[in-house]
Amino acid sequence: MAISAIVIADSTNKQGARLTTVQARYPEIIHNELLTHRAFSRNASSSRAIPVERLIQDVLDDPFIPNSWPINRPGMTAVEVAGEKLARGSKALWLKARNDAVDTARTLSIAGVHKQIANRLLQPWKYINVVISSTEWENFFALRCHADAQPEMQELAFAIRSARAASVPKLLHPGEWHTPYVPADKLQSASVDWAFVIKLSVARCARVSYLTHEGKPSNVDDDLRLHDRLVGAVPLHASPAEHQATPDVVTSTGSGDRWHDEDMRGNFEPGWVQYRKILEANLR
Repeated sequence: MAISAIVIADSTNKQGARLTTVQARYPEIIHNELLTHRAFSRNASSSRAIPVERLIQDVLDDPFIPNSWPINRPGMTAVEVAGEKLARGSKALWLKARNDAVDTARTLSIAGVHKQIANRLLQPWKYINVVISSTEWENFFALRCHADAQPEMQELAFAIRSARAASVPKLLHPGEWHTPYVPADKLQSASVDWAFVIKLSVARCARVSYLTHEGKPSNVDDDLRLHDRLVGAVPLHASPAEHQATPDVVTSTGSGDRWHDEDMRGNFEPGWVQYRKILEANLR
């Protein structure tokens, strides 16, 4: 499967601050580069949670294989790519290494080693699904759509930029929430139970899916239990609660207008109140 990105929630407040959540699929080998973008809230499918045999099947059916084989040179940026003969031999070696890793991971699993170790051997050939929420995308696009970026990262950045450009954000008012992975039909009623909807969104962002880690559709009870397990943990497991947010309100003071909850925006730009910050405030 190719690198891809889809918008799963897109919102704006009346001041024009846009919050977009995408689900991206890309090779795990470039994940550390994405982690350098601190304006992003993100959750990724975890090797610690996926059964070994399921992950083995993934890397057998749909392994990451580089599109090109650059020739080594000083510095981080490749210029020349391998010719047909070297590329063909490199691909064969890449897949042989995959097969060796599969055999070793399976042997460790059969011996009783936990998936959080056995699955690590499969990472170079593994795609991951990642949910990313941000109000600040331009720096990412400037750096990662650039010719000097690694080709796989370029492809991801272009996919996200295209998906976001094709999306029309929904205007939210204070008290309405940006809730990725909750179908729009649950948000049509004038009497939306936002506390319930937020819990569903948090659980699904934690799994980066409507599905359980076993690949089965989750139900509401599954989602509520997962939310409560995450936010009730000590310490708080709060990263899946960074994707949900509601517009802040502007208040007037003697020195001018200001955001009412400026310190609750987390890593979003002013104008949003992040659910994680509400959870953390309630723990004080």
